[in-house]
Amino acid sequence: MNFKYLIVSTICCEMQIVSLAQPTGKPIYQSDAFSVSDSQVVQGEYRATALSATEIESNYQSRKTQTTATTKSWKLKKDILAFPQLNTPNRLENAIYNMSVEEMEKAIEKDSTLRTGIEWPGVWTRDVSYSIILSMAYMQPRVSQNSLMRKVNANGRIIQDTGTGGAWPASTDRMIWAVAAWEIYKVTGDGNWLRKVYPIIKNSIEDDMMVDHDTKTGLVKGESSFLDWREQTYPRWMQPADIYSSKNLGTNAVHYRALTVAGRMAELLNDKPAVDKFTQEAGKIKAGINKNFWIPEKNYYGQYLYGRNYEILSPRSEALGEALSIVFDVADPVRQKQIVQQTPMVEYGVPCIYPQIGDIPPYHNNAVWPFVQTYWMWAGAKTGNEKSVLHSIASIYRAAAMFLTNKENFVADNGDYADTQINSSNMLWSLSGNISIVHKVLFGIRFEENNLRFQPFVPQVMAANRELANFKYRKAVLDIELIGFGNKITSFMLDGKVQKMPVIAATLTGKHKVKIVLINNEFEKQPINLVKNEFTALTPIAKFENGKLFWPAIEGATNYVILKNGQNLNETTTTSFEIPTNEAGEFQVMAIDKNNLASFASEPIPVYSEANIKTVEVEKYLSPSTLPYHDFSGTGFVEISRNTNRTVILGIEVPADGLYAIDWRYANGNGPINTENKCAIRTLFVDDTRLGAQVFPHRGTNEWSNWGFSNAVQVHLKAGKHSLRLEFMPENENMNIEINQAMLDYVRFVKIE
Repeated sequence: MNFKYLIVSTICCEMQIVSLAQPTGKPIYQSDAFSVSDSQVVQGEYRATALSATEIESNYQSRKTQTTATTKSWKLKKDILAFPQLNTPNRLENAIYNMSVEEMEKAIEKDSTLRTGIEWPGVWTRDVSYSIILSMAYMQPRVSQNSLMRKVNANGRIIQDTGTGGAWPASTDRMIWAVAAWEIYKVTGDGNWLRKVYPIIKNSIEDDMMVDHDTKTGLVKGESSFLDWREQTYPRWMQPADIYSSKNLGTNAVHYRALTVAGRMAELLNDKPAVDKFTQEAGKIKAGINKNFWIPEKNYYGQYLYGRNYEILSPRSEALGEALSIVFDVADPVRQKQIVQQTPMVEYGVPCIYPQIGDIPPYHNNAVWPFVQTYWMWAGAKTGNEKSVLHSIASIYRAAAMFLTNKENFVADNGDYADTQINSSNMLWSLSGNISIVHKVLFGIRFEENNLRFQPFVPQVMAANRELANFKYRKAVLDIELIGFGNKITSFMLDGKVQKMPVIAATLTGKHKVKIVLINNEFEKQPINLVKNEFTALTPIAKFENGKLFWPAIEGATNYVILKNGQNLNETTTTSFEIPTNEAGEFQVMAIDKNNLASFASEPIPVYSEANIKTVEVEKYLSPSTLPYHDFSGTGFVEISRNTNRTVILGIEVPADGLYAIDWRYANGNGPINTENKCAIRTLFVDDTRLGAQVFPHRGTNEWSNWGFSNAVQVHLKAGKHSLRLEFMPENENMNIEINQAMLDYVRFVKIE
């Protein structure tokens, strides 16, 4: 068999031969940072060696625990014979697969749910859902069902994990639950499961459509999916209300897929009105992503839209979002290839975001997450990009072999796990992704509604005769043999008989043998964008006084871009900018470095005449609260809760026709800004016309005198008097259910156009 040695470099995205200590065995991958063979990983002075299919030895030492090098090992201890058994000449592949399957067994809690990680007990919606899609749906179907049902609240809605500002709707990626539920249905064909989950998904989607779908862009609002530590991926000035209003690539890809599977579920269950509704809404999201996120000069999607009354696109890549846009077919085939070829990758893997934020320690920033790397690997296989797939496999195998476990994350700069802010061994989505390398990529197993399809993807340097025994599919048990390399099948046999299609029918029962012979085709030559890990300049902190914007100098900045209403207005090399008289709008500043990388834009500064800004004290219309809070304006403030002032009605007088932004000065001390689940939600009506949700996220535990602004709702108003109504609607139930409370100081309406 002809094995070719793959040589990879990080210099200007070109390939070149480098000098590196060689691992023993047949070579698979080599870069300046590490090398992988069929039995060993070498990274500088460190080696991890698969001694057999059941033992890995590693002398890796974390940078934080640097001591005299000692060799540690993983040895298989649990009985994993009930699961698919891999047999291949590649000892490293065998051993890492077996270690991951054993760790899956360790991840099952006593209550038959999936534990998130050694350091993270219990079920998390996003973690378990992404893991189910990766491999747990078929490896642990019953436990996966139990886990999903654990994440349904008393109102029959999917639970959003605790997160920014009190969870949903500042965080909205709970809908990945629907995609996971659909994956279980495809695996099992269980109609009872479909009937059980469909109402939960439908209820959750309909709440989302009322609360966090943006009619202007067609997109869904809310925090980045899984990137739920706000300081790690958002500028510091963004409050939870700002994150609610933003629109993220990955979260929108999740909602698109959730709506498409919900539409299919509705079709199967004969809910015809929902089929059209969900299909149309999915179409809006897909169109919105392709219109608002695509960056033609980069050939990949931007990270998110952010701002206040005017939004701009963050040009960072966002690895999970890029991958999901391919896996879920948001991007067309041409763009799919461009995304895989052009999204920046570093030596140790694909970083969660790129470039990195300069003053933020590694966790989501400056980090690689193996589960994200797995979805990226899927995207590479789907587009036929052999280099990308090899880079992903090498990234995942290096970490698992060196660390002797499936860690949650590691630093993009150096590949070390201990430099990250939080980490865990035996991490569910990491081990689930690792298992999927064998099943979903190399063997190419695809679960469809009524059959099992095979689409293998074997890089040439990994060519081998592989066997996967005891693979269970509904009422059948398959022993699968895979021969050769490439992604094209020349022969597919079931029990020795050649089949026209590489498909196993859902009706098959009993034990059977499958033999797949690949054509040994060479892959289309496609590049990857292997780059140096870069960091942007810090975000400017701008102020406005006496007709001028000014800000402190930013280290490393060569010039600054001034934005007005989300559009480039001017550039300067100084640290101030004079705004022309009568120039109204929202102004921001971005710092640009020598590599032409832009910082985040500064917090928007509204520059409007006093005549265009009006406020109305809420206590003029309702009895003020007697709670002992302070720093409010006027003569008091008003409490809103489940039982108090469920409806707030007040009047405003608009001075002139125009586009107005309406928001509320409020306080919510029911929790910290980064976790828990007591975000207050209400619906705004003007003159009995429903305008959308007003969201009042946490501003800090017991911080009831910490006042800030809700999201703004924009509406065209005629000059004159209008009635505002803020109402607690059924779809405004939050994740806590019992506590949905805030204090209102005043309502503000600003004429922005």
